[in-house]
Amino acid sequence: MAAPQDQSEHTSKPRVSARVGGISESATLAVDSKAKALKAAGRPVIGFGAGEPDFPTPQPIVDAAIAACSDPRNHRYSPAAGLPELREAIAAKTLRDSGVQVDPSRVLVTNGGKQAVYQAFAALLDPGDEVLLPAPYWTTYPEAITLADGVPVIVPTDDESGFLATVDQLEAARTPRTKVLLFNSPSNPTGAVYPPDQVKAIGEWALRHGIWVITDEIYEHLVYGAAEHVSITAAVPELADTCVVLNGVAKTYAMTGWRVGWMIAPSDVIKAATNLQSHLSSNVANVSQRAALEAVSGSLDAVAEMRTAFDRRRRTIVGLLSAIPGVTCPEPEGAFYAYPSVKGLLGKEIRGVRPSTSVELAELVLEQAEVAVVPGEAFGTPGYFRLSYALGDDDLVEGVRRVADLLGEAR
Repeated sequence: MAAPQDQSEHTSKPRVSARVGGISESATLAVDSKAKALKAAGRPVIGFGAGEPDFPTPQPIVDAAIAACSDPRNHRYSPAAGLPELREAIAAKTLRDSGVQVDPSRVLVTNGGKQAVYQAFAALLDPGDEVLLPAPYWTTYPEAITLADGVPVIVPTDDESGFLATVDQLEAARTPRTKVLLFNSPSNPTGAVYPPDQVKAIGEWALRHGIWVITDEIYEHLVYGAAEHVSITAAVPELADTCVVLNGVAKTYAMTGWRVGWMIAPSDVIKAATNLQSHLSSNVANVSQRAALEAVSGSLDAVAEMRTAFDRRRRTIVGLLSAIPGVTCPEPEGAFYAYPSVKGLLGKEIRGVRPSTSVELAELVLEQAEVAVVPGEAFGTPGYFRLSYALGDDDLVEGVRRVADLLGEAR
């Protein structure tokens, strides 16, 4: 008869792996979830947390998905790398929008932009490889780097520099272990857009030092005023062999829930990432792919209408935030986020509380003003708030008014 097993052997082992247990929850999704929960409980919360357009997906895209549901072709598995016609359409769209010619075989369709981010780092990084990560950064980037056993090397920027990293800063952060630069323009969370000459200078620097560039271009169509989005491979064509371009339909076409993104990369990287995806998730849902095919192949008229609305809201929110004593708000040139500094309010008394961090101040704003914002700590730069202006005009004005009333009490 076998001896009874010592239960202490099991209880001493962690139940969750260190790799996954070390992942932080997405701060932006957490704020949005909390705001929705409070709203469901009857509180009139206005949420500036989620980076999600408030517009419905354009009707031609929806119609294409409805038609796809009835087509038996879409009821079966399809190639893990994506429908051939969608990969071809993404290549054509890239030429149309960025002036960069790519072969469809270098396109991999993913379950949203986040999967493209994860797979890009997983395909490129070995343990200990360093990734230069300008801050403020999107919350998912450092987690994806760490999951791939890479090391994020933060390159800080601030509102005085327009939240733009310089070649000198990147060079100062470079070491023999540097393998990748993460480049994001237009930026989440700041809305910063790198001017063409700076894009070119950074691309040439990366090429000169043999550094890969992963460039996230998901906000490419959302630029305002005189700002211009330039793809780094358009600025430096020779970089194409050491560059991964990330993109998707979520922001441009108000399709966050459809979950279609893509990566464009050299053939060997696409092959490796496709092998990973074949085991991880297989193909993206065919109905969503058919909808994305309509989106990237169709007119950009609806996109232009949304951009006009975002531009109006951008100017409104910057004006309202800038009028709050202790708050300074640079004007974003792209995406749909304002990133004001609230450092002037930290340590001041507001309704009997002295918040010392932007996390504590954001908690106070949610509790007392019933407005949800994301604190700068989530993006690697304490002392700031991120507010998405991808919400209705009335809610935007009312939400900032509540914040202004509360913060105006600071003493």
